[in-house]
Amino acid sequence: MTTTVFPTISFADPRKGLDFLIAVGFTVTAAHWSTADPSVLEHAELSWPGGGAVMCGSAAREATGSYERRVGAASSYCVVAADAAVDEVHAKALAAGATTLMPPEDQDYGGRSVSVRDPEGNLWSFGTYAGEQ
Repeated sequence: MTTTVFPTISFADPRKGLDFLIAVGFTVTAAHWSTADPSVLEHAELSWPGGGAVMCGSAAREATGSYERRVGAASSYCVVAADAAVDEVHAKALAAGATTLMPPEDQDYGGRSVSVRDPEGNLWSFGTYAGEQ
């Protein structure tokens, strides 16, 4: 399957941001660090199990024109395979520094989900609801 939609995330501390994403289950597909400043992540791609991906980088990269890289502005939903996985990814997210916004719970529309805020303020929801089929 080819990924055609990539939510994008900017991090003030990209190493910590990547650590969080890896902790909750993403896999680094590519990471390009600046040769001039190794603390700056120029571009990274991370894939989600079963499909989907995100792109991210340092908020410190030079902005051009009105293009703004805001930290803590991303919001993403990631589908997990089973209800138990919702609770597992929640525990992993908390261990990686997230705070709970909505505890794991069954939803009226189907599935189970949880929402957390990562250490830089981005909103992450994980759940078994995979959309209307």
